[in-house]
Amino acid sequence: MNKDEKKALISFLAIYIVSTILLLGVILYIYYKNETKMLEETCSMQLHSASMEIKNDIINKYMKNQKFNPAKLENLNIKYALFDKNKKVIFSYLDEKFTIDFSKSSYENEFYNYFITTLDEDNIPIKYIVLETCQEVQSKNKLQIFILVILFLSAIFIGFIGYLLSKILLKPVRQRVESMDKFIKDSAHELNTPISVLMTSVSMLKNGKNPQKMMKYILSSSKQISQIYNDIHFSAFNELNEDVFEKFNLKDLISESVEFFNDISITKNIVINSELEDCFIKMDRTKTQKIVNNLLSNAIKYSKKDSTIEVILKDNILKVTDFGIGISIDEQKEIFKRYKRGNNIEGGFGIGLDIVKRVCDEYNLDLTLKSQIDKGTTFCIDFSTILNKDFIC
Repeated sequence: MNKDEKKALISFLAIYIVSTILLLGVILYIYYKNETKMLEETCSMQLHSASMEIKNDIINKYMKNQKFNPAKLENLNIKYALFDKNKKVIFSYLDEKFTIDFSKSSYENEFYNYFITTLDEDNIPIKYIVLETCQEVQSKNKLQIFILVILFLSAIFIGFIGYLLSKILLKPVRQRVESMDKFIKDSAHELNTPISVLMTSVSMLKNGKNPQKMMKYILSSSKQISQIYNDIHFSAFNELNEDVFEKFNLKDLISESVEFFNDISITKNIVINSELEDCFIKMDRTKTQKIVNNLLSNAIKYSKKDSTIEVILKDNILKVTDFGIGISIDEQKEIFKRYKRGNNIEGGFGIGLDIVKRVCDEYNLDLTLKSQIDKGTTFCIDFSTILNKDFIC
């Protein structure tokens, strides 16, 4: 992973994680506020109910002239104390000796919640009933811990998911960059051979050495460079061009291509043999030329020196056969993908057969491939689906 990719990954993760945690934090805050409100209401109801229970018990005992004996409540989380009108303790179950604020009916500190009710009976010495509970405070503390744990675990999970997402998002970009980097290197290598031959031939031509042969090499190198440029241009900008349908004889177009590539094949001493029948079709002539040219170019690149290439057009089927290195079964599955090259160091940079496949798919032409290692390869294209019916007898 290079510096720019790391920077992009960190930026994405930072934005994703911070925004997601902020959203989660807002949701958890709303949840916390709702839960604490419910806890407060529940606690208030329990304290009020307990105070009424104690108050009624005290009044009943005094009305029956019985002594009131303070007992623990069923809810052990609630404790209470009794005070006289001078706010002195008569009896207390309270855990701690905090200063009681008798000016409020209910309040809380950091440890307890308090609820205060009064008795307005002259014959009863008990004036204030103070109830104490730590249940709400403990529940709030547990809730806070729970939310912090959830937030922490969620941050880890979000970070992990964000990392996976970023890797998934960056993977096609990385593959594209790697493919383009490989394409640039391969195209530089592909251009290097004809340019070197061209410069050597020009130098030797200046010295007057075998001018006729040097002119053939110059012509061959120039056509190779032209073919490479046309492939790159077509691959990059073809999507912007509209099809121009023409009616023409495929035989004539193939003959022109064979003549063109005969000047290129001279550098490897390859002979292109052709056996062509008339085949009148209707399609974009430029794209048809690309199909034929790339099949011939591919055959030359992967053919051995001093070999032959056979070009046959019969029954509306074009066959281009070379007797070169062949293509393995595994490579046959990938050979039509863009920037995919064969193992031959003299091979192109992987757009020629991609162009052939794209054009065949566009016009529903049946494209097949048969190959054996060290024996050769045959590409077949059936043009039956685009025949010009005006010329069919």
